[in-house]
Amino acid sequence: MSFTLLRSENLLQGRSFKIRRDYLKTPDGSETQFEIVEHGGSVIIIPIDNDGNIWFVRQYRHAAGMDMLELPAGTRDQNEPYEVCAAREIREEIGMEAGELIHLSSFYLAPGYSTEYMGVFFATGLKPNPLEADADEFLTVEKIPVKKALEMAEQGEIPDAKSLAALLIARKYLKE
Repeated sequence: MSFTLLRSENLLQGRSFKIRRDYLKTPDGSETQFEIVEHGGSVIIIPIDNDGNIWFVRQYRHAAGMDMLELPAGTRDQNEPYEVCAAREIREEIGMEAGELIHLSSFYLAPGYSTEYMGVFFATGLKPNPLEADADEFLTVEKIPVKKALEMAEQGEIPDAKSLAALLIARKYLKE
């Protein structure tokens, strides 16, 4: 299948992403348009403590209209390496530093409309080393045993797609 980009126009420059409209020629010769969220990439971390708990954060998500249980995650600072972003975000969000941070995989979060590419990291050897949280983040930390966290994911009690994807990717590393 061959799509040809005819032109793009910027619609909005936001705080952490940009929205553009792309005009394309489709394989059958017709034209279509797509609105695309340009995002610089992000990370999600599965922090496991020595007692077999996964550390989650709970925060208000305005688009969903609810407090949501999620794995710690965050956006890269421009071209920041994914590993550096993960090491910073775990300290900002749960106040812990990882003794070992392993990149497990990466995925596109919502490729139908976004360029956001997310790195998944497994964090062990946790020790306190907090960084100041972002000014607009109001998080509470919750530690949940691995088995219970996986049950919650399977029962629809964790409605955050990135957290579900990361738990699935990390499942072979998780000891129930």
